[in-house]
Amino acid sequence: MNRLHSPLRHGLWLLVLLGGQALANWQDTLPGARIIGTGEFRMFGFDVYNARLWSAAQPFVSDQPFALELIYQRRISREDLVKASVKEIKRLSGTSVSAGQLAQWQAQMQEAFVDVEAGTRLTGVYLPGQGARFFVGQQLLYEVKDPVFARVFFDIWLDPRTSNPELREQLLGIAKP
Repeated sequence: MNRLHSPLRHGLWLLVLLGGQALANWQDTLPGARIIGTGEFRMFGFDVYNARLWSAAQPFVSDQPFALELIYQRRISREDLVKASVKEIKRLSGTSVSAGQLAQWQAQMQEAFVDVEAGTRLTGVYLPGQGARFFVGQQLLYEVKDPVFARVFFDIWLDPRTSNPELREQLLGIAKP
């Protein structure tokens, strides 16, 4: 009887171990991370999201792992989030990103993003040389294993040429929200 239960017991332990990885939150990826800066993104006078930049590197170093947490203040569709991201990546990257590459990234963002409502928390984790992980709340939703995508995606907020330099300064702790 013990022999029959042994494979079952081993199988259950394997599920527990694998399940632990699926339940891991983004903070597990960045032990010791603290908030570098916070800011608000507003468009046409409406609150869109509150943002927080997290890193264990103090002061912030862009080639170290970090997380960008967005807490949405209104309903926005996944499609609109993807469109806005593609538009900014195109603007910042110019001709250095091919149409094919951009289409592939757009498909990955469709997987990584969700429709959001007021209170939805999306967190992107930048992993240098590896890619990016996207979390909804504390649950890992999708991982993009493309370091070039990861860099250009987070440049939307952190590149000096961002469309919102005030928010960038707030996130980097240079300016107060």
